[in-house]
Amino acid sequence: MLGTELPAAVDLRAEAEQAAKIGGPLIILYSRKDCKYCETVRRDYLKPLESHPRFRDKVIVRQVNQDSDAGLNDFRGEKTTQARFAGSEKIKLVPVVAFYGRDGKRLADPIVGARLPDFYQSYLDDAIDQSIAKLKAR
Repeated sequence: MLGTELPAAVDLRAEAEQAAKIGGPLIILYSRKDCKYCETVRRDYLKPLESHPRFRDKVIVRQVNQDSDAGLNDFRGEKTTQARFAGSEKIKLVPVVAFYGRDGKRLADPIVGARLPDFYQSYLDDAIDQSIAKLKAR
């Protein structure tokens, strides 16, 4: 698992603002410690975005653990925990990959579950492209 960790979300409003400034979404992986599918999504799809020529300078990727009491500032700047925030976003099953713009507005439909490996990269690319297009239109 070492080397596939994503940075934990700390201040969603600032992180979404930073992503919007570079023209892309804040991508959040909703996960839990005991989720093997989350590890697959993190390792095979989200971590590689850091070096992907098309996306590395356009997206910010963070993780929110559904089973964590770690502190977090939400999109309104209010203090909460990762677990409470995941609950407020109606996250029940993980992994969920969600795409946010400024003020916590969702830019594309979330990717729920691990889906079919043959198509996951396509789902991810499409959601990122859709998010970037929505940000440009604003």
